Amino acid sequence: MKRRIFLLGTITAFLSGCASRFRDYDGPQVTRLRMYKNERLLILDGVEGELRRFPIGLGFAPVGHKQFEGDGRTPEGAYIIDRRNPNSEFHLSIGISYPNEADIAFAESHGRSPGGDIFIHGGPRRGIDPMNVRDWTAGCPSVTDRQIEHVYAMVQDGTPIDIYP
Repeated sequence: MKRRIFLLGTITAFLSGCASRFRDYDGPQVTRLRMYKNERLLILDGVEGELRRFPIGLGFAPVGHKQFEGDGRTPEGAYIIDRRNPNSEFHLSIGISYPNEADIAFAESHGRSPGGDIFIHGGPRRGIDPMNVRDWTAGCPSVTDRQIEHVYAMVQDGTPIDIYP
């Protein structure tokens, strides 16, 4: 009986550790992210080259640089990972520094808002977001929930991200 209780306790402890969305990472530092929109690909680079790559989904209107709030586009250009949200509606998320000064100036010159709150985040929420569409967000790059756990652990605030068409 004591052996069963010990075994059950050990299994429970192991499984609860597996359920955590926060992963540990002790590998090489991620020094830059590269996102290729046309290829639907996010690459995490270190000093000596590529560390990981992940397929991505984009906004519902993926072609072109984000210009205005609500346009469904994902930004293009040089930005910084500037924040993280452990309580994201999309499992976990890391923020991209969009809009920059040029984005703001362009939108304002057209009497519009550039929008904001662009994050790399987890996958669709079952029953809320479309599960059968690759480009489903309002403009954010998305990966699966398991993949964002790795990205969240590996990428630190202040890391540059280059987003290409």
